Amino acid sequence: MGKLVVSLDGVVIKEVQITKDKTTLGRRPYNDIVIDNLAVSGEHAVLQMVGADVFIEDLNSTNGTYINGKAIKKQLLSHNDTVEIGKYKIKYLVEDGTDYEKTMIMKPGAAASAAAAYSPTVGFGASGFGSLGPGSGPASIKVLNGAAAGREVQLTKVVTTVGKPGVQVASITKRPGGYVLAHVEGALRPTVNGNPVMGETVHLKNGDVVELAGTQMQFVQS
Repeated sequence: MGKLVVSLDGVVIKEVQITKDKTTLGRRPYNDIVIDNLAVSGEHAVLQMVGADVFIEDLNSTNGTYINGKAIKKQLLSHNDTVEIGKYKIKYLVEDGTDYEKTMIMKPGAAASAAAAYSPTVGFGASGFGSLGPGSGPASIKVLNGAAAGREVQLTKVVTTVGKPGVQVASITKRPGGYVLAHVEGALRPTVNGNPVMGETVHLKNGDVVELAGTQMQFVQS
C-alpha cells in the first residue's frame, strides 16, 4: 500500500498509511491527516484510492496544492512525488506488495467462478477473464481466441484486472497519458505483440495484441 511522509523544514512529522478509499487532509481536527497551520485550509485536499492508484484533489483551498512545484487541481500520484501544502512537504511512497484490487484476494477455483468473482455482470466464460464493470468507454479489450473469442469488454474503470487467479493475472490501468499493462501474478509474464512485459508497465496502443494465460486479447482504442 502507499504511504505519506509529512515533513516541515526537512524534519519528518508523521507517516500515514493510505488504507481508505478517501483520505482527507486539512487544518480541521476531523480530517484524516490534520496539519495545524494557518496556511492550510480547513478542508484542503482529499486523496482517493482507486485500485492501485492514488489521486489527490485540491478542495478549492486558499493557498493551493502543489506537486513537485506545480499547482494542481486533481492529479494521479506517482512514487516519490512530493505534495506541497504551505510550508509542509508530503512525500508519496509506494511500498512493495501493493494489492491491485480487492478482487485479487481469492482462492483459485473453476474458471467460470473466477470470472464471476471478478465481475457479477461481465464474464468471459471458460477463459476465466472478467471486467470490473460494464458500460461504455474510450477503450476496450477483445478476446481473439478460445471459448470466449469475439467477446469485447469496455475499460470503464481506472484499473481493470484480467486473467486466471492463481495462474496468471495482469492489470490494465487508465492513466492521463493512456492505458498501461502491468504484470500482477504468475510465473510467466504476459506478452504484448509477442514481447514479454519486462518492466513495471507497458503502454498499450490501438491494435496491440496481449497474450495472457493462453488467451489472446486485442486492445482497441478509438
